[in-house]
Amino acid sequence: MASKKTTASAEVTPVAGFVAAEKGYQLGIRGGKLAAVSPKGQVLASVPKDLRDGEVADRLLAVVDLLDAHRREVEQTVETWMLRSLPVPLAVLVAVWKDAAYREVLENLVVIPKGGSAGLLRAVDAKKGVGLVDADGETVWSKVDELTIPHPMLIGELEGLRELAAELGLTQKIQQLFREVFVKPADRSDDTEVTSFRGGRFEMVSHARGAARSLGYRTSGPCVICRVVEQGAVLEARFWIGDDAYGDALTEDLVWVDGAGDAQRLGDVPPIAFSEGMRMASAIYGKRVIEREGGDDD
Repeated sequence: MASKKTTASAEVTPVAGFVAAEKGYQLGIRGGKLAAVSPKGQVLASVPKDLRDGEVADRLLAVVDLLDAHRREVEQTVETWMLRSLPVPLAVLVAVWKDAAYREVLENLVVIPKGGSAGLLRAVDAKKGVGLVDADGETVWSKVDELTIPHPMLIGELEGLRELAAELGLTQKIQQLFREVFVKPADRSDDTEVTSFRGGRFEMVSHARGAARSLGYRTSGPCVICRVVEQGAVLEARFWIGDDAYGDALTEDLVWVDGAGDAQRLGDVPPIAFSEGMRMASAIYGKRVIEREGGDDD
């Protein structure tokens, strides 16, 4: 019996990217998920339960969790670069471009080389600099020491680049080109709050908090918080969702405060902080309970 098992084991053909598991099967990661190969070398549509509960699967799923956490961290890092329009040294881009997670997030973002014009990022090279598709659709290389990943509020040729990206079929991992933006109304510069999102009803405050967190926002007390660093100053957009843990919740005003917690006039709120605060409140308000005709809730 022992010799038969040894012979059967020897007949299993290793598949690239997979490791030996129980009962002659092989396990690996495909598309970020656990995948299995049968002893006959066929990739299975699903992983058998006894294999999924095994030791090899546990190790591979731990790797999947680690990679997912890394991707989320990368997305948050690059989005921070964009929200703050921070100068990014070429040396940093060259280093992180080797990481598939960073490359996936950075590809096709609009960047502005120092002293140059905006373009869609397509390649990074230590010697040649950054490879861009410019506003005319031409591929150009720009050898600079640093560049910025601008917030869409700061992209002058935004519509043209949107059309170009759509024409070329280019997509972005984080929202930049097609990020919803809001421009401050000139006639409300003395106001200290936005009232457009009042009255959004949630069955419980916990539902409103859950909606906020699902969108990536932090909650603190009765408010949802969007923190932006702009022009060297810290500002927080605060959207009131309520503090009664057991009753329903009605959204109230959206306000901006400085680092000391003092309310700011809309006229003093920088454009990115204003736009991101409005984007936050709009997204949460959009998840409110919608009452249908006849009084039924959706």
